[in-house]
Amino acid sequence: MSEGRFSNPVAASLAGARDFFAKQELADRLRGSDSAAGKSILITGANSGLGFALAVEFARRGGRVIMAGRSDIPVAGERVKRLSGSEKVEMRFVDLSRIETIHALVDSLERDGIRLDICILNAAAALPGSRMAPSGQDTMFVVNYLSSVVLTRLLIARSILPLRIPVPQRLIFISSDSHQGASSVDYNEFGRYFEYGVSKAISNYSYFKLVLNTYAMELSGRLNQHGVRLSVNVVCPGPVHSNIVKEAPWLLRMVLKGIFRVIFKSPAKAAMPVVYMALSEDYAGTTGEYLHMFNPKKMDPKVYDPEEGKKLWDRSMELLSRIDPGFQSYA
Repeated sequence: MSEGRFSNPVAASLAGARDFFAKQELADRLRGSDSAAGKSILITGANSGLGFALAVEFARRGGRVIMAGRSDIPVAGERVKRLSGSEKVEMRFVDLSRIETIHALVDSLERDGIRLDICILNAAAALPGSRMAPSGQDTMFVVNYLSSVVLTRLLIARSILPLRIPVPQRLIFISSDSHQGASSVDYNEFGRYFEYGVSKAISNYSYFKLVLNTYAMELSGRLNQHGVRLSVNVVCPGPVHSNIVKEAPWLLRMVLKGIFRVIFKSPAKAAMPVVYMALSEDYAGTTGEYLHMFNPKKMDPKVYDPEEGKKLWDRSMELLSRIDPGFQSYA
């Protein structure tokens, strides 16, 4: 059985306290002059929390921001406009637990002639237990991992996220340093639905981040064998005071919110290392890099194993060929 770094939500939350006080090596490298002007930026999970804060910051820096989410449309977008002072903000519907809505989102981007300069895969789900997605898999598996495979493959196949040399576009996976120490990918569980409760759900959150990071490195390797055509990087923004535990049991939710309030960073502050990786010249033309807040470091060694990456890719494609009627459009 797969195992994440934590199975106790309180222990997982308190572990973020160390990050809160850690030195930020590259914090002074993000400048007010790092501009998003002329750039089109897609952010998933942008209706609240970190994604919302990113939308505000990119809009404030002059970018055209496309907020993808499944709720608060168009209310969240109007709030971003007010807070950023920019009208170059729009919202598009996607429910990452439903694969057909990912196709619909990409269809709409293609229909409107949109070409992305930056894509930030921010959306994630933290549920109190198992829940079946419409495609028959566990919802956390689909939202936290499989949806990113479908979305990235579609964006690249349709040239909405173009492959370019010598100035590649930027694809950023929002992850968590809690992936460190998670188990290798368990292919007995992979894509299979089964019942579980709170402890396994907490464990799965960090485990799926390891799976996601492994996919990111495999994608980077496949695209960039003969020069960097798409910058594929990963960032952990650190502990974020967000609404990600909104579906936890009431008492646990109150405890976690108390911890979040005291030792977690606001979404606006947590957004800064993501903005840095997305806009700074320091990361122009780079790929396979990882930032833990403002600190460059290595991910769990399993993430870089080429055999694991290939196996994950093959199994993901095999699964999608069975459950996604639109698979051939990006196979």
